[in-house]
Amino acid sequence: MSTFSPGAFAPAPGRGRLSRMLLAQARIETALALRNGEQVLLTLLIPLALLIGLTVLKIVPLSEPRVNEVTPRILALAVMSSAFTGQAIALGFDRRYGVLKRLAATAIPRWLLGAGRVLAALTIVAIQVVILGVVAALLGWQPAVTGVLWAIALVLLGTISFGALGVLLGGALRAEIVLAVANIVWFVLLLAGGIALPPSALPGGLGAIVELLPSGALAEGLHTVLTQGGPPGWQPVLVLIIWAAAAGGIATRTTRLT
Repeated sequence: MSTFSPGAFAPAPGRGRLSRMLLAQARIETALALRNGEQVLLTLLIPLALLIGLTVLKIVPLSEPRVNEVTPRILALAVMSSAFTGQAIALGFDRRYGVLKRLAATAIPRWLLGAGRVLAALTIVAIQVVILGVVAALLGWQPAVTGVLWAIALVLLGTISFGALGVLLGGALRAEIVLAVANIVWFVLLLAGGIALPPSALPGGLGAIVELLPSGALAEGLHTVLTQGGPPGWQPVLVLIIWAAAAGGIATRTTRLT
């Protein structure tokens, strides 16, 4: 038995509630991402420029109204930019500068560090979707109202899938390699991953392969629900789940603190 009665000493140090720790970690991660100029350029300014450019300039052949075709794919790009590229680069440099090692030595559980990053990614994606949606509406976008809930579910699933891939990349390689690989993958998926061009517009059997990528699955799923108003079908959902499970499982074994 304790010699002293409870409350005999104040303050009583101890670990805070997990919910407060999670919110604090997510708030810090979100603030750091929004203060980073390169992150803002990648996650918001480039998608905005592409949304306006592909809608106004008839560079890529698309059916009319062009904004209805462009917006779902730009939303997929925004999710990929923040959840994959941004998270991978941030995690890589956090490891390089010893941030994760120091945080792991505190009372914060390791799983909460990852959960905080996921919650921060969801917050940033929500900001992106609101801004891009408002700009698209000003350009004449008229989404199918019956598909909005499906779109929200796909965005959440896409954020988890790309977030797992970002942790897998950023948690295993050196920061400089992560920076290069993450940007290269971003450009490749933008140009040939079902975002800038629909899979049906790609030559040969490349379209079928692209539909099995998380970028193609998310873009096609969002395009279906926001233009037709129905469910996305089983393939995009299954593809995103498989990528999330596979990347998350591998990342739990390969992610390092330094």
